[in-house]
Amino acid sequence: MTKLPQLTPEMLVPRLGEHLVQRETITEADLKRGLAYQQEQREKNRTCLLGEALIELNLIERIDLDQAVTEQIIQLRSALQAANRNLERRVEERTAELQKALERLSELSQAKANFVSNISHELRTPLTHIKGYIELLITNSLGKTTGEQQQALDVCQRATSRLEGLVDDLIMFSLSSKGELTLKQDKTDLTVLAYSAVKIAAQRAEGRDVTVHAVVDKDIPFVKADAEKISWVLSQLIDNGIKFTPAGGRVVVNVKQEAENLVAVSVIDTGIGIPADKLKEIFEPFHQLDDSSTRRYGGTGLGLSLVRQIIEAHGSMIEVHSTEGRGTTFRFPLLVVTDS
Repeated sequence: MTKLPQLTPEMLVPRLGEHLVQRETITEADLKRGLAYQQEQREKNRTCLLGEALIELNLIERIDLDQAVTEQIIQLRSALQAANRNLERRVEERTAELQKALERLSELSQAKANFVSNISHELRTPLTHIKGYIELLITNSLGKTTGEQQQALDVCQRATSRLEGLVDDLIMFSLSSKGELTLKQDKTDLTVLAYSAVKIAAQRAEGRDVTVHAVVDKDIPFVKADAEKISWVLSQLIDNGIKFTPAGGRVVVNVKQEAENLVAVSVIDTGIGIPADKLKEIFEPFHQLDDSSTRRYGGTGLGLSLVRQIIEAHGSMIEVHSTEGRGTTFRFPLLVVTDS
């Protein structure tokens, strides 16, 4: 069994020979002799530090060696303390920079939310006027219109309804960004919400040759939720399914009691699906999976982001499962209202 060398202060310092030469304790020739002697001892399987070699050759006194080693240890300690102080200073500076950047980012985020909110509310007023006059024209309240004019007015009415929906999305996003998205949770009938959402989406689905229907278990209990917000979530998910489902496909709203205190809502489509590496991106605000989808399918990219925020505000979470070319399923659970 090899005997471990005795621990000495000399083991703590590097390049002892150079230090001894610099302080003129030994000469360059002495250092060479000491190194050669040290090598000889190693060849004899004897561990020999340079300081010990110099002492054995009578080139240095023990007291001088200890003093030199002590000096080096003090120098190393001073250098370490200086490095630590420098590191602490740099960490403090970097922390301050990051704090400023975070404050700036928060300011920009707030400014963006305020801008979106202000613009959205400004858009609402003229849009209301446009909707009102289109309604008057369609009902012939301002004079009789021809068949072609009626068709043109129908297109305008659908376009203004779509624009109104986008403005409402922007307003809801701005409220959410500012932490002002409030919920009024009460006893909510998911059966009514599901069938109502399907009925509202039926015309749009028919226009794209997509079927949409609801499958709801019998005797679904009331859940604790904000009926208006959950209705909006269902409409968004159904519209999203219709948008990305080719002609001949279908969108299904499924409401099922999965446990005594839990009801699960799923919106299932047979659309184009989402690549696995893109699933996390779909909930990012103002985000589309690619530029072509923005042009082809339209939308602000806010719908799913707001859907997630609303569901999470209910203390739940939304799951998404998708297979490219086969469709997508969005699912979220809600708590049943208890009698107590």
